[in-house]
Amino acid sequence: MGLGLIASIIVGGLAGWIASRMMDAKTGIFMNILLGIIGAFVLNLILSLLGIYAANSWLPQLIVGTFGAILLIWVTRKLR
Repeated sequence: MGLGLIASIIVGGLAGWIASRMMDAKTGIFMNILLGIIGAFVLNLILSLLGIYAANSWLPQLIVGTFGAILLIWVTRKLR
């Protein structure tokens, strides 16, 4: 069982906010939510290809979402 919609939005927003603060990206609340949710999805996909699975609770998903959002910010900066 996953986090659920509301918990995913909250965890995604928090993960995106942490990532934007760490990477000094000036993003708003909606972009933080998107960064966190998409970042968690992308990094969970990459980790699953390596045989690593994060638990479906808020703390592991917060960590994965934060590092996924950092990865997205970094890739976006490299492509610009």
